[in-house]
Amino acid sequence: MKRLDAVVPIYNEDKILPELDARLRAVLAGLEFDWRVIYVDDGSVDDSGALLATLAKEHPRVSVVHLSRNFGQQLAIAAGLATADADAVVLLDGDLQDPPEVIPDLITKWEEGSDVVYAIKRQRKEGWLKRKMFSLFYVLLRKMSSVDIPADAGNFSLMDRSVVELINSMPERSRYVSGLRAYVGGRQTGVEFERAERFAGDPRQSPRRLIRMALDAFFAFSEIPLKLATFLGFVVSGIAFLVLLTVLYKRLISGEAIIGWASTMTSILFLGGIQLMSVGIIGEYIGRIYNETKARPAWIVSRYRNMGDRRATDIPSPLHETAPAID
Repeated sequence: MKRLDAVVPIYNEDKILPELDARLRAVLAGLEFDWRVIYVDDGSVDDSGALLATLAKEHPRVSVVHLSRNFGQQLAIAAGLATADADAVVLLDGDLQDPPEVIPDLITKWEEGSDVVYAIKRQRKEGWLKRKMFSLFYVLLRKMSSVDIPADAGNFSLMDRSVVELINSMPERSRYVSGLRAYVGGRQTGVEFERAERFAGDPRQSPRRLIRMALDAFFAFSEIPLKLATFLGFVVSGIAFLVLLTVLYKRLISGEAIIGWASTMTSILFLGGIQLMSVGIIGEYIGRIYNETKARPAWIVSRYRNMGDRRATDIPSPLHETAPAID
């Protein structure tokens, strides 16, 4: 019998967990798979950790990975993928905006031969401004990225074991799972679904975190920002050269007086802005290089629950250097 793991990152979702777990296990129980749910507690500070511990105690098919603190959604997903060992792995968010009822459709495409089946949001339920920002993000990402990243395809997906192993072998810390999934290539297809509203509570991804994730996506899969800085340098140099010719013409040929305070200040501010922007772009790349060279563990696990006979050292991840407790 084939095996299926469902990986779900959780951060402060105690109001959603009971409904999420009931619906998810009900869907998986109807499949002809040996299945397991792997919840990743991303340093929750509400009752999510205690609820997950109870679920793992009551249900033999529920496993929990407790991270030592909040590392962010993308690294929580990476920790879950490193723990999964099934023939196929489903990723879904813990806010029930990714309906578990879509999982059978993903499995059907996988059984037809796809290595990756990503869920495409047919319509978002967020506010108008947020929808427009997401649309702009995907348009820019698709134009700038060096790989073909599908639009409106987030974390919700099913990946074959071979794809999961390839992603686990990528040790980078500034991760964008949708981009890594596309980078692997292979046979990939999409399934449309109606994205639900958040079941309860406020969104856990703040605007600052969303912007950070967007920057990770841009800088991890595109060199265009660096090329943009070079392009702007050429443009500014060209403008400066034309201004110089104009000044020389007025001074040497037409004999006009050159009133320079306003134009000088404008030029200084313009050039300063271009320089600071270019330095900022370069700094984003250098900051990521610095992060990688420190070689710290990308996440730290404090406890595994309901892993059976598994050992921490058996979990395929090049980033684990700790020996957390196993229940």
